[in-house]
Amino acid sequence: MKISKLFESKTVFSMAELESPMMPKMITFLSSLLERVAESNDETKHQQKISIFHGLTRPNISIQNYLERIFKYANCSSSCYIVAYVYLDRFSKSQPSLPINSFNVHRLLITSVMVAAKFMDDVCYNNAYYAKVGGINTTEMNYLELDFLFGLGFNLNVTPNTFQCYCVHLQREMLQMQPLKFADSSLSLAISLKAHLCFNEDESSHQKQQKLAV
Repeated sequence: MKISKLFESKTVFSMAELESPMMPKMITFLSSLLERVAESNDETKHQQKISIFHGLTRPNISIQNYLERIFKYANCSSSCYIVAYVYLDRFSKSQPSLPINSFNVHRLLITSVMVAAKFMDDVCYNNAYYAKVGGINTTEMNYLELDFLFGLGFNLNVTPNTFQCYCVHLQREMLQMQPLKFADSSLSLAISLKAHLCFNEDESSHQKQQKLAV
């Protein structure tokens, strides 16, 4: 099950809202969303790949408490959590045999937030600090970062339009506070036309970057 489900809307988060008391509410909602996705994928009968992100057992700390811990100690900009959400969605799309579940969601979370902070913020903590926040060692954090970047194909750019799309989705779901309805037997969520355009825009931007790098 992928975590994307975007809706057309004219309302988005303003930067003031992202820095306001609404931010902890968004953290709570993100936690709830990831928990539902993880639980659903735990129950799927499809063969799942074991990766460096998998723990031997499910962590004792809940997804919400873990994300709240990251939010408390990472001190990254609020926009990093939106970008981390985008990265997680991209990662799950590019790695269909590695769905988000209860055994890997914590490591994926700490890694996605760290990568987003490095890409978005002028100043951020190093891998050793994020490792302590995430409850892992620095060597493991380094490997997680590298594997995550390759999983994304190093596609870290998030266009303003894509950022807006994900903000719209989160804001709408937060305001409605209704469970996501997962759409089909293939465990994918229905994606709106706007989301499709957002994805194409990112793909086009990434292809341009690759051409420039050659």
